[in-house]
Amino acid sequence: MSPLSRPERLLEAARATKGFMPDDEGLALAALAERATLAGSSSIVEVGAYCGRSTLYLASGIARALSLGAAPAVVFSVDHHHGSEENQAGSEHHDDTLVNRETGRMDTLPFWRRTMEAAGAEDLAVAVVGDSPTIAARWNVRAGLVLIDGGHGEAPAWADYRGWAPRVADDCWLAIHDVFPDPADGGVPRSRSTEALSALVSSRRNTRRKPGACECSDGCPGLARRRDRGHRGATRRRTAEPRG
Repeated sequence: MSPLSRPERLLEAARATKGFMPDDEGLALAALAERATLAGSSSIVEVGAYCGRSTLYLASGIARALSLGAAPAVVFSVDHHHGSEENQAGSEHHDDTLVNRETGRMDTLPFWRRTMEAAGAEDLAVAVVGDSPTIAARWNVRAGLVLIDGGHGEAPAWADYRGWAPRVADDCWLAIHDVFPDPADGGVPRSRSTEALSALVSSRRNTRRKPGACECSDGCPGLARRRDRGHRGATRRRTAEPRG
């Protein structure tokens, strides 16, 4: 049996890492990371990392692009690592093994760091530890792909969206991950996603950069691709398909 390539090893590591990202959606993110890197983007941002599962999916896409001759790129992984509201004690998705016994708080950073080291991904991922909106307000690098997968409550989700959507480079991607594919189970209806994107377009009406509208299949991350064409802002819709 042939040894696994680096992208394949990173995918296997992602699947073995504690977290909530389904494999088909992780593969869709890997495909987007590969496309963004091949297109020349050197920066990918994920908001919400937990123990590093989604980080490794993104890193595998970068690694595949590098194997095809792309220039180096990294995932900037933004998280305060104290868990979102659905990860706290008493909540359905709480994991007591991730609690720091000295502080009594969730602390996933040590797990994320060990995950990157064990997977050999430390050259592909950089931890940015802190409050997402605070970091976004001071971030000045346009990203080829931004994945928003932090707190899933309405207030933190909107704060992440407002902070990071403007950081997406032209002709690149914004992906938003929800807790449930079906709004009946607690997910965000498609109309709300489209409303949010339309609001951002309106707020940037006098600028050249505008986001595209969300158009993705059920169960996949919400994706918006921004397009800048000539002297006027224009939008195009894009759907990312999982790698087979």
